[in-house]
Amino acid sequence: MAARNNNGSTFSVIGSDVSIKGDVTATADLHVDGTIEGDISCSSLVQGETSRITGCVEAETARLAGQVSGSIKARELVILRSARIDGDVHYDALTIEQGAQVEGRFAHSVPNRRTSDTASPASKPAASPAGSEDEPQLKIAQ
Repeated sequence: MAARNNNGSTFSVIGSDVSIKGDVTATADLHVDGTIEGDISCSSLVQGETSRITGCVEAETARLAGQVSGSIKARELVILRSARIDGDVHYDALTIEQGAQVEGRFAHSVPNRRTSDTASPASKPAASPAGSEDEPQLKIAQ
């Protein structure tokens, strides 16, 4: 089911009574309350508490509240207290509510930098100052 939100963009909803076996790709925002056995690739993912995803998740932004068995890659990731994740997590900005469970490794995604393999140490970019955009961001929500 596709609908429009207040700012006019389209989003799709996978209801709690829906089970999908296969990969899901969406150019729109995706809200999942059902079960998906396959990889998900979308712009923005919102996962409901009753949802179960078995596969890899890749999104610009993701807000997870259900179960995920597989790796997650998101620029902005929010893991809510009801979330149960079994897999590695790659992120640029991360917020985890107290009570969330994650079995896996966390890795900050480093933006691609244009440096030559033959560049001397003096020609490589200097380390970013503390608090810059390249510094990993971790927020613990209570």
